[in-house]
Amino acid sequence: MYRILVINPGSTSTKIAIFEDEMCVYNKKVNHDPEELSKYDSLMDQEPMRRREVIRALNEAGYEISDFDAIAARGGILPPLESGTYEVDEVMVNYLKYETPVEHASNLAAVIAYELGEPHSIPVYITDPISVDEMIPEARFSGIPDIERKSLSHALNTKAVARKIAKELGRKYEELKMVIAHLGGGISVSAHDRGKMIDVNNANDEGPFSPERTGELPVGDVVKLSYSGKYAKKELKRRFVGKGGLIAYLGTNDLRKALEMAKNDEGANLVVEAMAYQISKEIGGMCAVLGGNVDAIVLTGGMANNSDFINRIKVYIYRFAPVFVVPGEYEMEALALGALRALKGEENPKKFGGER
Repeated sequence: MYRILVINPGSTSTKIAIFEDEMCVYNKKVNHDPEELSKYDSLMDQEPMRRREVIRALNEAGYEISDFDAIAARGGILPPLESGTYEVDEVMVNYLKYETPVEHASNLAAVIAYELGEPHSIPVYITDPISVDEMIPEARFSGIPDIERKSLSHALNTKAVARKIAKELGRKYEELKMVIAHLGGGISVSAHDRGKMIDVNNANDEGPFSPERTGELPVGDVVKLSYSGKYAKKELKRRFVGKGGLIAYLGTNDLRKALEMAKNDEGANLVVEAMAYQISKEIGGMCAVLGGNVDAIVLTGGMANNSDFINRIKVYIYRFAPVFVVPGEYEMEALALGALRALKGEENPKKFGGER
């Protein structure tokens, strides 16, 4: 039996889980006081504090770091990588600390895990990081040579859900053509062609607006706003990611509250419908990428728990392919299983910068 610690930081919390082989035996979400977090100049400065909180939670549950055979961490914003499980080493940790182009809470995970595991010679792994890149060449063009479309998505949950639906269909993921929409604080809609995620909207910059992100914007108006003198760069970026989407229109990033507002407010209802409309349009585009030959459309992520909202999307897309709904996220399980495959020798973990 292998015991695996799983670490998955978010913007204001850190999720911790313990797996014994495939079974989750402990699960905790450590919430961090926003006022405390505001004292740190950068996300990475929070690492020692979050690491201490992980140790405290484990100790309260009766565990020591030395009790674990491996630590599985969420993969952060790394250079474009193949799908799979990777060993976390000092090179990866240094990249996440000093070289990553995007500040994101996921960057903390491997750093925390490595600092915990390395003194005890415990292996640390990431699986299907945000920067998984399997895009086909024609999907990379933006319209100007200076900018290339990037593959930054909810790859971990997307790949995990894809394999679940393939199993349900009695097929292999590598045999199917699927469109998968991860519907959370950010939204990524991806086209999967026989085991490869060949196209996906960058969940920060493209696609539909979400509860807290603007998605794709009219570029001319963005340029005008950028040079208007109204906003500093950091403030403007915050309007696009964090303060855009539902929260900009309705003052909330909670879909449940938005739907409550929609019952009595025609304007609020139109905003919610517009988000469903844009998601459906993105799904339709990915169906086209697959040539209209789609085995399944899968709706997953936190917003997939809301049947009212999901039904708004289904109205647009049900003719394209069978629609499956897999609510919530399977990130913790997917991370644990990636580490377990490495421990059992079922998967050869890759080295950062090249396969072993």
